Amino acid sequence: MSEIEEYQRRISAALDRIGQQLDARAEAGDTAAAAELQQALDDEKLANEQLEERVRSLKEKRDAIQEELDALREQNTQALAKFDRQLQSLRRANEQLRQNNTALRDANAAGVGEAHLINKSMMAELESMRATRDADRAETDAVLAELSALIDSASDADAPEQEDA
Repeated sequence: MSEIEEYQRRISAALDRIGQQLDARAEAGDTAAAAELQQALDDEKLANEQLEERVRSLKEKRDAIQEELDALREQNTQALAKFDRQLQSLRRANEQLRQNNTALRDANAAGVGEAHLINKSMMAELESMRATRDADRAETDAVLAELSALIDSASDADAPEQEDA
């Protein structure tokens, strides 16, 4: 973008110099050439204004895309944070399940089958299953968010091509 702005500055400066030369010629009496050059200058000024408007339009589009990317980045960050929380919960539940199952095995090996250890083991297993389900759901949500973003960007990219056709 800075190159375009530099070109605009240079074109404006050149047009100003041409205008000064036209004024000097008009004062010298060469009105036919001055009128022709004035028309050429006006045409170039119009083209320059059109280029400036196009640059403004491109900047607005760039800013809109940047805002959209920032929103998507925030969405992805939130989805990943949720997924990480679910994954940590799953890890804790699985660790508790391992500890309970070890205690249950030890109790059974000693011939002391404790009902509360069996209940505790079953509760830990249920918690593990819930955590696994939640982690799967969070992962699915993250994948769906990414796919939605890709579909939206593909649709946006196809829209200008369809307008040109």
